[in-house]
Amino acid sequence: MYPTVPDITIYVASDAAGDTGELVVRAAVAQFHPVHTSIRRAPFITDKPALEQVIRQAKEHNGIILYTLVIPELRENMRRLADANGVTAIDLLGPLIESLEKQTGRKSRDEPGLNHVLDEDYFRKVEAVEFAVRYDDAKDSSGVLKADIVLIGVSRTSKTPLSMYLAHQKYKVANVPLVPEIKPPEELFRIPSNKIIGLTIGVPYLNIIRKERLKALGLPDNAAYATENRILSELKYAESIMDRLGCHVIDVSHRAVEETASLIMSYIRSG
Repeated sequence: MYPTVPDITIYVASDAAGDTGELVVRAAVAQFHPVHTSIRRAPFITDKPALEQVIRQAKEHNGIILYTLVIPELRENMRRLADANGVTAIDLLGPLIESLEKQTGRKSRDEPGLNHVLDEDYFRKVEAVEFAVRYDDAKDSSGVLKADIVLIGVSRTSKTPLSMYLAHQKYKVANVPLVPEIKPPEELFRIPSNKIIGLTIGVPYLNIIRKERLKALGLPDNAAYATENRILSELKYAESIMDRLGCHVIDVSHRAVEETASLIMSYIRSG
């Protein structure tokens, strides 16, 4: 019998987009893999009522709040509200800003969103994210020909999260699910193999992930999708496709998205 995967809800509250807070949460959660984490952003907070709403939601779901609030008044309101409601709230920016003020002898500008300067890099990132969304799960196989990186693998090998993570590093990524009953797109066999990354995973690990996915959908966890025989069949099929392509293969078992993405980027850069 496999152990139960913990389920944790973490709220990222910010007076900007919340990108920084979410990256920190994902880095921390990776240390407790596998764990089912629901990350909920509360971006562009400008007043106390918005903070109160986040506190109510976190209290209701026994969640944790990580906040990146630049404006001192909002930080103080969050601290007081969290203490009053018994909610765990972690201030990511406040202590660092205060330390920098002491070290520099200068006052913080207290302007949210200054790290999102609309420069060329920013627009490249936006373009890459839009690309990842458009060409997710081979919804349009023409993306395979245009991508910097193509991820292939069976269901639940983190293809979509990896595509989005790599997009934030400005890579255009398409991903293609490998399913025995569906012929892979011809475009896969028309691009250089060093652009393709095969994702594989251990049977017991994938079994746990798929059962948790079925539960989240309100379906019985003994469906064929999560059986070991079905998983073995899919992995064997995927291996045969990867062998035909001659692509680089990474085992994502027990690896966080960030770690796998780092391996992918290292491989792509070395090529």
